[in-house]
Amino acid sequence: MPGDSVPLQDRPCLSLQDSMLTQPKKSNKCKSRGILSEGLDTEWTPTDLILQFTPPRKKQRLFSKGKENDSNQFVLGRRSRRKDPSPNISWDQLPDEVVLRIFFCLPIQDLVRISVVCKRWQRLAFDESLWHSVDLEGMTHTGLALQQVLRTGIRRLRCPRSFVEELHLTYRGSLQVVQMDLSNSVIPTLALEDLICRCRLLECLSLEGLQLSDTIISCLAKNTRLQELNLSGCSAFSAPALARMLKSCSRIQQLNLSWCTFDNNHIKSVVDNLSSSVTHLNLSGYRESLTLNDVKVLVEKCPQIKTLDLSDSTLLTADCLPVLKQLKNLLHLSLSRCYHIHLAALTWCDCSDVDKMFPVLSQLDVFGLVQDSQLPSLKKGMPHVSINSRPFSSIARPTPASRFVGSTSDRTMWNKKCRLRFGL
Repeated sequence: MPGDSVPLQDRPCLSLQDSMLTQPKKSNKCKSRGILSEGLDTEWTPTDLILQFTPPRKKQRLFSKGKENDSNQFVLGRRSRRKDPSPNISWDQLPDEVVLRIFFCLPIQDLVRISVVCKRWQRLAFDESLWHSVDLEGMTHTGLALQQVLRTGIRRLRCPRSFVEELHLTYRGSLQVVQMDLSNSVIPTLALEDLICRCRLLECLSLEGLQLSDTIISCLAKNTRLQELNLSGCSAFSAPALARMLKSCSRIQQLNLSWCTFDNNHIKSVVDNLSSSVTHLNLSGYRESLTLNDVKVLVEKCPQIKTLDLSDSTLLTADCLPVLKQLKNLLHLSLSRCYHIHLAALTWCDCSDVDKMFPVLSQLDVFGLVQDSQLPSLKKGMPHVSINSRPFSSIARPTPASRFVGSTSDRTMWNKKCRLRFGL
């Protein structure tokens, strides 16, 4: 019957050619897809035909460990790598120590920006460990920035040649500043008083070129750890206040009081109250105030002086040389523009008496006393002394003047750079 199926053994056996003829014709496009998809069942498809339309397998690379193991070959297979999803870690899950370490790498401008993200970042961005030392040189409108920086517990502050329009320190308590440079800045006297009066731990301070007051000098007297003090070019403070400050700050080693608005009383207060710990002293610029008697008292009070600058003291004569020879540790002496010390007074160098008068002297500055034509003969008589090699004094200055004039990129403060720096 039509519906009955014919047993398998009763079906006629067709050859490969007959089977291909009985199948409907296919287009080339269909052939390219393989005859297994439409034309033939796998039961009727020969193995050779299947292999013909099967894509070739990649050949496996066989390796052997050395010539002696050529028979023991192994197959190098490549396993697909599974990419592990990165763990989702939130900033809130990081401990404060890790976040502070990240913030440590940021400049000062970025620290200020991230402080407004959240309360936690604000607390960490102004942590005192990040604001140990800050450089605000040349910054205009420094008042608000300086006020915020001082709240962080800063230890080293460099702010020379800056403009501080006003300063309101609303919080109470003393500051932690140890080193501070405000040289040649524009700052109101009242603001400076409020700042200095909050300092008790100062060790190095430079107020060069500023207008001071007796209140500021009296507040400096409370910093008994003071070791280096630069008041070059300062004004508006009295001799008694200066005397009290020098008596209180007995640890000062480097003191620069050059070119201040001093009279005879100021000079007397200085030489009479200097501590014996002073080793570097600059008293230059007192043409009509510094006398031979003052030099005698100075030498008696400070026998350990190594660097002494008495330049531009026109009242000094050659009589000061025998007095100065009592300083057995004197290394650097500056008598520039002391016009009453004539060249003839330096003839002791030609007699080889320099080793007797100043046995350890290594530098002598006599700018204005010796002409360029006379320098060779003077250097010949003093072969171990460098003459006129330092036109600028570096006593108690945070940045030595000789380096600052030659290079504006030197932003060190007492031989160290600040970690945070404003600007480029």
